Amino acid sequence: MSSPAATEPESIVMDWLGNMLKFPKSFLFSGGGGGKLQGTTCEAILCILTAARDKILHKIGCDRVSKLVVYGSDQTHCALEKAAQIAGFQPENFRAVLTFKSDSLVGTTLFTVVNFLTGLCKVAAEYGIWVHVDAAYAGSACICPKFRHFIDGVEDADSFSFNAHKWFFTTLDCCCLLVKNKNTLGHALSTNPDYLKNKATESKQVVDYKNRQIALSRGFRSLKLWLVLRSYGVANLRNFFSLHMRMAKVFERLISLDARFEVVVPSYFATVCDNNEINKQLLEMINASEEIYMTHAVIGSIYLIHFAVGATLTEETHVKAQGGYIYRFGDVF
Repeated sequence: MSSPAATEPESIVMDWLGNMLKFPKSFLFSGGGGGKLQGTTCEAILCILTAARDKILHKIGCDRVSKLVVYGSDQTHCALEKAAQIAGFQPENFRAVLTFKSDSLVGTTLFTVVNFLTGLCKVAAEYGIWVHVDAAYAGSACICPKFRHFIDGVEDADSFSFNAHKWFFTTLDCCCLLVKNKNTLGHALSTNPDYLKNKATESKQVVDYKNRQIALSRGFRSLKLWLVLRSYGVANLRNFFSLHMRMAKVFERLISLDARFEVVVPSYFATVCDNNEINKQLLEMINASEEIYMTHAVIGSIYLIHFAVGATLTEETHVKAQGGYIYRFGDVF
């Protein structure tokens, strides 16, 4: 009621994204679903776990959260476990599904396993399990037809999210959450004290976004995303993602030329994962130089460093120069 201009564009841009990702109408406002721009993946997952919790408890006629279990790949971000704790799930009921290097570290995460996702959704539908697909980083690239197959099967999931502020050239905070049934979020997250009641909301003709998020107030996130979509256009965005993936392959080839390094899995998107026993020391030296910046992950006893291409001004010359930095620091060892 206080700002229709901040509400209506959100419905519009979320449907734009749904269409760009080739999602079925069930995920769009025009088809009974709908999207919500959350602040971060942490917020999106918490909202989804709360909605899933309430839906399943209502279905089985039980009010004991202790009976419910949350499953995720052991490659899933720790935000899932944190959200499960906040939503009231028992710590011992958070189950990490083990994956191995032979399975491909990238290929085993939920948002890239085509056959697994399709099969999982079928089993989930049979047993009333909620399936959420967290494509926080790589989901952006799936607007490209040649990469859409990475999320085949997502049409049978209950919800999907990716962070536009990671690779979609949008400033923090902007996490795009699409749900198949718009009412599930509202049932779990709505609050209606007298001082928040208004005729517009009660008419059911407008979207009251406070009932689809944690906070009651919100910023004008949709304007940021609207500007990106309108400024670049779908064709240019697709070109950028394809270019970034080609540049990642260039970096992968440079690293592969040095026998001291091991590329753990092939570069599927714009991220290259390198494994080396001296990686921790190397990473600290590289980042201290302030010439380039890399991130890390620890999988079991394996210490990985990650290189990602994701900025609109990045060119192949920058990637080759960064490969040179790696060699230079590697010579120290």
